[in-house]
Amino acid sequence: MDGTLITSDTPMSLSTESLSSWKRRQIDTLIVVGGNGVFSAKEDAHLLACVKRLATRSRRVGSICNGAFILAACGLLNGRRAVTHWESCDKLAASYPAIQVETDPIFLEDDHVWTSAGVTAGIDMAIAMIAEDLGRTAALTLARSLVTYLVRPGGQSQFSEALDLQTADGAGRFDILHEWMQNNLKQDLRIERLAAEAGMSSRNFSRAYLSHTGRTPAKAVEAMRVEAARRMLEEGNTSINIIAGRCGFGDVERMRRSFIRILSVSPQAYRSSF
Repeated sequence: MDGTLITSDTPMSLSTESLSSWKRRQIDTLIVVGGNGVFSAKEDAHLLACVKRLATRSRRVGSICNGAFILAACGLLNGRRAVTHWESCDKLAASYPAIQVETDPIFLEDDHVWTSAGVTAGIDMAIAMIAEDLGRTAALTLARSLVTYLVRPGGQSQFSEALDLQTADGAGRFDILHEWMQNNLKQDLRIERLAAEAGMSSRNFSRAYLSHTGRTPAKAVEAMRVEAARRMLEEGNTSINIIAGRCGFGDVERMRRSFIRILSVSPQAYRSSF
């Protein structure tokens, strides 16, 4: 706030300028970073007032990682699509219902307000800003220099746990069924089989499952199979064809379509990245 030397959570310190020294200056791009101090900072009324004033003098506003919580506390994300690190997306959505929080994008732009996922996603967002300002050629030249993607393949679901059934089913209604499903992915897991395992009729099972988990049984099975396949791709050199069979996809093409649908990346590309 006052322009002193700031000690970070790394061995490095940062030289700063006071926020008040910027209150009458025009700003092209105002970026709020994330970090361990975000959740106490968003309770600082003076800081939020300064950020809001600076935002009104900025052509473009952005956040990196959980810096989105500062923008949210300032009301700058109300009515907008936004993203933050996948570990904090649920908290952002619960804390600020007026924001349309999306969990998968690496970054999002809504009008002049940008938000990004984890720390390195700030690089992706910055390159996209440069592409918007100076064109694709300039952005591509910078991306090559940084040895990074111009557009990163897939979203942040590649890095998170794609399957969140235990969290979604807060009452634990289907915990035993989920454990059985995870141990029997190679079997035929159509609704009739799952309903029988749960001791319910197919119709009642479908309704109850959707109500408790927020997704259909078929989508849950697909997500479990993708999650299992992800782990096998990360942990060894088993062929993709064998992984597809062991995880219950039946063939490589079905597995590929599921990966594209859930992770926005093919199994081969996922293995190459991870």
